[in-house]
Amino acid sequence: QVRLVESGGGLVQPGGSLRLSCAASGINTDYYATSWFRQAPGKEREWVACFKSSDDSQHYADSVKAEGRFTISRDRAKNTIHLDVNSVKPEDTAVYTCATLRGLCVIAPGLYDYWGQGIQVNVSS
Repeated sequence: QVRLVESGGGLVQPGGSLRLSCAASGINTDYYATSWFRQAPGKEREWVACFKSSDDSQHYADSVKAEGRFTISRDRAKNTIHLDVNSVKPEDTAVYTCATLRGLCVIAPGLYDYWGQGIQVNVSS
């Protein structure tokens, strides 16, 4: 049984940092691409970043890349994908969800095979 479990969310003060983790079980992430999506209140779900394990490449949404505050990485030994966010802003408040598919990074949510439950991040003072 494949499971993706997110952790690391909660309340963060503006300007702080957070690390979200997506721990996978039931699959070997060596062959998978794993993305983080987020959905802010009243907005559509958006793709944030993806880590392609076959070549350790990282891919970011244009809006996220321009800011340079997000970093996606992988802990191979723990079969876990991390999303680090620095200098967090209130507009980072959202439910963050990881998802994975075998092969390449893609933006379309419908192409992903497995999803986590999502984790809430609130940025507020």
